[in-house]
Amino acid sequence: MDVVASVDVPVSAEKLFDFVADLANYPSWLEFVHKVDAISDAGDTDATWQVELRARLGVLARSKRLRMTRTVCEAPKLVVFERREQDLRRHAEWVLRATVSATATGARLETNLHYSGSLFTGGLLERALTEQIKTGRERLNQQLSAK
Repeated sequence: MDVVASVDVPVSAEKLFDFVADLANYPSWLEFVHKVDAISDAGDTDATWQVELRARLGVLARSKRLRMTRTVCEAPKLVVFERREQDLRRHAEWVLRATVSATATGARLETNLHYSGSLFTGGLLERALTEQIKTGRERLNQQLSAK
C-alpha cells in the first residue's frame, strides 16, 4: 500500500523541512501518529524514534508500535524514515518519504507512506489515513504558523 498526499503551507521550505524532519513533531498534526519518543540505542548513527500508530474506524481500532529511523536527510528537500527493528524477526516495511519544495507563496510538502504488511486489511489503513490527511493539513498549517 502506498498513500500519497500533499499540502501547501505559507512558510519557507526550510521551516517546513525542519518541522517534518523530526518525527517527534508528527503527533501535533497527524492524529494517526499517536505517540513518538526519541530513542538512543548503542550503535545508532541516525536519529531514531519509537512510534505508536493508532487508527480507528467505527468500533474497530488498531495500533502498532514501530522503531523508525531517519535514513535520508537532505535538507531542505528530502527526508525518509524507515522501520528498523532490532530483533531478528521479519517485519512489514513502513517507509515515510517527505519531499519539500518552495512555492510562490511558501512551501509544499509531498508525502508517501509505504506499508507492506497486513495488519490493516481491507483498506482500513487507507480509509483512516485519507480522513486524517484532511484534518492533518489544517493542523500542520496551525502548528507552523504558531512557531
